[in-house]
Amino acid sequence: MDAFLAQLWIARWPIFDGFLMTLRISVGAIVFGTILGCIVGIQLVFAPLWLRLPFRAYVDIMRGTPLLVLILAAFYIPAVLGLSLSAAQAGTLALGLFAGAHIGELLRGSLQAIPPGQIEAGRSIGLTFPQILANVLLPQALRTSLPPWINTGVELIKGSSLLSMIGVGELLLKTQEVIGRNFMTIQFYVFAGVLYLVVNIALDLLGKSMERRLGARQ
Repeated sequence: MDAFLAQLWIARWPIFDGFLMTLRISVGAIVFGTILGCIVGIQLVFAPLWLRLPFRAYVDIMRGTPLLVLILAAFYIPAVLGLSLSAAQAGTLALGLFAGAHIGELLRGSLQAIPPGQIEAGRSIGLTFPQILANVLLPQALRTSLPPWINTGVELIKGSSLLSMIGVGELLLKTQEVIGRNFMTIQFYVFAGVLYLVVNIALDLLGKSMERRLGARQ
């Protein structure tokens, strides 16, 4: 134990840098995916067929493709097209696109679960459709979408460990580099697992707090 603590102290800054990188990429992907998912979910429900079809294709392709394949595609395809993305940017893009498809699908389900009569009621009091969407439909849909949204966030945080495959210096890659120097494989992998667990528990607690707040406003 003393030897592990000594090595952990020596490796504190690489581990800390990897942990911060994991947090930055995860937060960026969750924000990007949430915004994209809201747009996708709304289009899947209310857009005309010709516009709905490409959004449906996007959701089906993203949900049916392994996350690692998306990460590799986001890293290599932009380079072929002449676009310059860093490994971290490519990883954030892949995770965000993955999250956007899942969040869009769950928002679609939440919107379609709302009784159609609420739209008619909004129109009867003179609200425009954007006003109905913003003030009537989305608040209800977002409330019911929150628990699966938290699950998607947890999956993104765990999925960020795959970014080590394209050289992103996140927590797993930094941990592997440290293990390569001190050969304390089990100890440092367990420590990295604890850090992932702490972040996921914190996200879960945040989600439950938001659920209580939204429930109190019903």
